[in-house]
Amino acid sequence: MRPFRYEHATDRAQALQLATTPTAAAAAAHVAAPVQYLAGGTTLIDLMKIDVMRPEVLVDINALAGQHGEIRADDAGLRLGALVRMADAAAHPAVLRDYPAIAQSLQLAASPQLRNMASLGGNVLQRTRCNYFRDVTYAACNKRSPGSGCAAMEGVNRRLAVLGVSDRCIANYPGDFANALAALGAAVDVEGPKGRRVMAFEDLHRLPGETPHVETNLAPGELITGFSVPAGPWTRRSLYLKIRDRQSYEFALASAAVALDLDGGVVREARVGLGGLSAKPWRSHEAEAALRGKPLTEASAQAAAEAAFAKAVVHGETRFKPELGRRTLVRALLQCAAMEI
Repeated sequence: MRPFRYEHATDRAQALQLATTPTAAAAAAHVAAPVQYLAGGTTLIDLMKIDVMRPEVLVDINALAGQHGEIRADDAGLRLGALVRMADAAAHPAVLRDYPAIAQSLQLAASPQLRNMASLGGNVLQRTRCNYFRDVTYAACNKRSPGSGCAAMEGVNRRLAVLGVSDRCIANYPGDFANALAALGAAVDVEGPKGRRVMAFEDLHRLPGETPHVETNLAPGELITGFSVPAGPWTRRSLYLKIRDRQSYEFALASAAVALDLDGGVVREARVGLGGLSAKPWRSHEAEAALRGKPLTEASAQAAAEAAFAKAVVHGETRFKPELGRRTLVRALLQCAAMEI
């Protein structure tokens, strides 16, 4: 790990001030992100140890938990502070009862130790597990070193993305919680030097396109402060299904976050998120449109799955993933329809 300076922010204003004052050394070296916020550190410190991320300054924001560490549920929906720990959100009675897809996405992630440490804000910003991104001995990684190429295209890529990829990058987004947020139409609150703004969670992450190294639409120094999930008749009838090589402490090969509003077996409204398969947290509007107004049957679920993966792009070892994704989505939809609420 490279040397860095540690700062402890006592309030949001101080955190923002520290995060927007780059060091002279970083400016001279043209470091893209010289200052990083530190909460749980379960991703950031890991990437610093393997020399993928090289911040000059870490700004500890754990003292902001009083402002941004609450869980609140009311008729309008669910509010989750960015400094809520994953384990606390997963065990909260209102989340378990009214937003089971969110609770399950958190319960199935990482390990108990990591869930006790990791913050929700940090979790949604975790970076890809692509081997070529995380191993600096590989020169060709456009996400880590823009313009260098993408070794994964012709390399070991079984775990990587088939949705939202580009000819510059096929890295997948590895998280779970973010896919549930995308499916349920969440919003994210952001504070920065120019004040507060709210954006749809779907707009937080960027597709790789020509610039895979630019992963989010956050401006320099901006801080995620919380998430809002709107209440709806579909939130209780929701679930998160995760398919992986082993039953615990493993990232998804394919996952589905689904939520349904049914009227006598007919889909009034559907929400569909997909994980393990895409370049960013993925909401499938195509699958949702295919389901609306139809009886929820295996045939209609299959039609939705076909729509969800109609634009999938495969490379080498990822050829099995569209079919795995389709089967995962069909299974999730049928299980969701059978839920007793």
